[in-house]
Order: sequence, then C-alpha cells, then structure tokens
Amino acid sequence: MQKIRLMALGGLDEDGKNMYLVEIDGDIFVLEAGLKYPSESEQLGIEYIIPDFTYLIEHKDRVKGIFISHGHDDVMSAIGHLLSQIDIEVYATALTAKLLEDEFKHHKLKNKHVHVVKRDDTFKVAGHTVHTFPVMQSIADGVGFAFETDSGLIVYTSEFIFDYDFLNQAFSMNINALSDLGKQNVLVLMSESTGSKRSGYTAPKHRITDHVEHYFEEPDRRILITLYRQNLFRIMEVLELAAKYNRRVFFYNDEHIKLLKTVDDLGYYKVPRGVIMTREEFDNDRKDVVVVVSGSGNQVFKLMNNIAIGEDDVVELREQDIVLIVSPVVPGTEKDATTMENDLYKADVSIVKLNAKEVLSMHASIEDLKMMLYLIRPKYYLPIKGEYSDLISNADIAVDMGYTPDKIVILDNGQFATFEGSRLASTGDQIELEDKAIDASDMRNVSGMVLRDREKLSTDGAIICGVVLDFKTKKVIGGPDIQSRGVIYLKDADHILAEIGNILISTIEKNVEEGTYDNMQVRSEVRDLISRYVMRTTGKAPMILPAIVEINLGE
Repeated sequence: MQKIRLMALGGLDEDGKNMYLVEIDGDIFVLEAGLKYPSESEQLGIEYIIPDFTYLIEHKDRVKGIFISHGHDDVMSAIGHLLSQIDIEVYATALTAKLLEDEFKHHKLKNKHVHVVKRDDTFKVAGHTVHTFPVMQSIADGVGFAFETDSGLIVYTSEFIFDYDFLNQAFSMNINALSDLGKQNVLVLMSESTGSKRSGYTAPKHRITDHVEHYFEEPDRRILITLYRQNLFRIMEVLELAAKYNRRVFFYNDEHIKLLKTVDDLGYYKVPRGVIMTREEFDNDRKDVVVVVSGSGNQVFKLMNNIAIGEDDVVELREQDIVLIVSPVVPGTEKDATTMENDLYKADVSIVKLNAKEVLSMHASIEDLKMMLYLIRPKYYLPIKGEYSDLISNADIAVDMGYTPDKIVILDNGQFATFEGSRLASTGDQIELEDKAIDASDMRNVSGMVLRDREKLSTDGAIICGVVLDFKTKKVIGGPDIQSRGVIYLKDADHILAEIGNILISTIEKNVEEGTYDNMQVRSEVRDLISRYVMRTTGKAPMILPAIVEINLGE
C-alpha cells in the first residue's frame, strides 16, 4: 500500500508564491516554484518573497523533479533561488522552458536543463508515470499534471478557464483529455481558487477587445496601454486591434519583443506584418501609435508613472493621449498603482481604467470550477491557490456539487494531507515555514531580524550616540555626540539628547570604577538604558546605535 502525502510550501492563504509537493512512497515531486510581491506593510526594501525551501534541501535525495505548469512569475520565478541550492530535474512545455532558461541566466546558473514535454503527454520520472493535459491560461503552453499512484491519480489543474471560442492550439483546453482523466480512478483533484467567488464562467469576460476597440478607431489620438509582461493573451488582442485599425505598436519593454519572437519561432502566434515599431522608428508626435508599457508586478505601474511625471527619456505624454489601464491591481502593487493613477490625472490626459469586475483575470470562476469537478470526478477535493476565503469558497462549490465535507481538504502552508490506500488518514502533520524575503538591492535573502530592524527604522527612527575614550585610562576625550533621526521633534530634542549623553557617559564611568568595563558589554547596557529612557519620555522604541571608540594616545 503506497503512502501519499500532499503539502504546500506556498500558495495557500495567499496570492502567489505557489509551490506544492506530491510525495509517493517518499519520492517528492514539486509543482511550481513561484514568488509573490510584498504588501505595502511588508515592503521595506523587499523586491519579492519566495517559499521556504528548507524541507526540500533537507530531503534533497528524495526530490525527483520539479514541474512548472506555465510561464508566470507566481509559479516559476523562484526557481533560480531553488536550483542555486539543490539540483533538481525540471519539466515544462516548450515556451515555459524558454522562459525558465532566461531565469537560469538571470541567476547565473550553468548546466541547467529543462526536460521539454508536450501539452498532452505521458512520461516516467523515477519510475512514476506522469501525465500532462492542456489548460487555457493567459500565456501559451499552459498544462496541468496528473501523477499515477496505486490508489488513483493525483491531478493538479494549475490555472484554467474554459473558452470554447478561442481555437489557438497553444492556448486551448482539451476537454477530451480531462474527460479521459475522469474516467480513470482520481484520488485527489488540486484545483485553483483565485476566482472562486465570481459567478458564471470567466469567458468571454476575460477579453478586453470589446471594451477598448472604439478607442483604436479614433485616428487623431495616441493610445498608451498598461499590460503585464507575461499576459500573452492580451498582448495578442492589442496586436490584432492595431492591425485592424492600421496602427503601429511600440513595446516600451524589449522583453515583449523577445517573448513574441519565441512564440513565433514555436509556431504559436504570428505577429501581423508591419505592426511592431522599433525604438528607432518611434516618434512622440505620431498619433497612429499604441505604446505598450509593460512589466512584472509593480514595475508596470512605476514605468507608467515615470512617463506621467515627465521623467522618461523615450515617451512624453500629450494632452490628446488616451491611457488604457488594463493591468489589474494585484496584491503588493496597490500603492504604486494608486500613485501612477494620481499622476496621470495631473498630466491632464484621458484615462480609462477597466473595471476588474467587468474584465476578468484568466482564472477559473464558479462555473469553470464546477465543470472541472464534473469532468475529473475525484474522490477528494483540495482547493489551492488563493486567500483563505477563496479556498473556503472553492470548497463550497464542491459541496454544491454533492461532495461531503469529509471529502474536501483545506490545508495551511506546511500542513500534510496523508493518504493511506484510497483513504485520507491524517492532516495532523505540519512543518514550520518562514517566508524568504529577497532584498531589492542585491537579490539576497533577507532575514526576519533585518526586516524587523527596517520596520523599526521606518516607524520609530534611530538614535546614534558616540563617544571617544583613551584606550588606557578609559577617560572621555571626545563627545558625547548624539544624533536623532525620525524620533524627536527639534523643539523637544535638547534636554532628551543631553540626558542620552549623560546616560552614555555615566554608564562608562560606573563600569570603569567597578573594574567591570568591557566595550561590547557596556554598549549593550547603554542600549538597554537609553531604550527604556526614550520609551518612557517619548513613547517610541527607536533603534539605538551606541559607538564607543577607544584610541591609544601612546606615551
């Protein structure tokens, strides 16, 4: 009897940072390696947050492969951090593999290879049979994965929608493949929850064409449009509209050009001839241009904001311009999106912001989730990918489909669902996880202590107190010098700073007299005494940085 365990290192009770584990008799299969962007309260110089890989590193001999479902940051952009610590075989479809290779180069990883699989494929990894099946997402080549076990299939959907009108084979969902999976014995279905509160199907409300086409018809007005770099579906919509109305498209971000070339080389989409404008051809005075401002996460809002405030070297706004904001605000981008929008209004241009309730992100809504459940027919249902309320809404959908609560499994990150045979045996085992914050300046992992220090500096400021001593006699020969940053109003500062200096000097003198002087020990004592004094007098808890410099004056 095989022992099966399912667990998430990220992606539960949060938006992004997706990483899920399927363990079959001890062999570990990793699904995704994504990041998420920090909320405003979490930023403090943080670029993004990745999962805690400790469990994988500690059991690296049991990790048999990592499977990436598509080319979005929330499922693949932490892989460089993972592979720099342990060596794992990587499996992905052709377009996703190309994007992963870019990640490897970014992290300066050498000799890393991606096993390219087809969208509807069957292959073996470490003796275990794995199936892929096509799903439709906002980027081409999206797949789900199914793992064979003695107790039935473990099916992972990734992100998906059902769109019966879009026939591009690099995007389309294969309902027959899903039905074939459902005809087998499916033990667990792991299905996304991001859109589980939205009624109906996502399609056709995921398309922007009907909402923006009439702006393309206005020949005397230039269009600027914000897009997420990896939303290939919407890039294609913009290109088709531009071709229809004889407009040229200027991609501000060269990465879009590279992505479209890769898609063209793979035969997934052919860019209409003559539509794309090079940087050399671009002219701010041309009105028949669509300027696509794109990026990942909050980068797209920062780039457009630079244009709005006139600090961009390439694009200058004109009063007749129309700015289409079609990149939805995702967690961690709220502040930058608001700043951009405010500055665009100050620039006195026409602004059109698509309503997120009218133009939906390409995630499964309620009827999509019902259809997946109907086709796959699992014994157990495991909602994944979403905030906790999204997971509960997804579970409610399963209840509406006739599943009893004991067949629905809701987990926290780090919590195992253990199956013995075809029965859920336990959800009691759990490991402690700590998010890994990546610093914006040098892309290094930032510890919790560093973040706490940054938070203290951002809220309560810092006090630096310094003094110079004679190395031999320990007599004060310079100072004290007290500097306060972000702690005390200037008019209140004099007597408080003077008392801080007194505390510093008296503590040194007391320790010298008692014969207990030690530089490090005294600094620690000073830090504690000053902290208590400042808290008592100001109600703040700033960072206290004492410096005691000892100089040997000689004979």
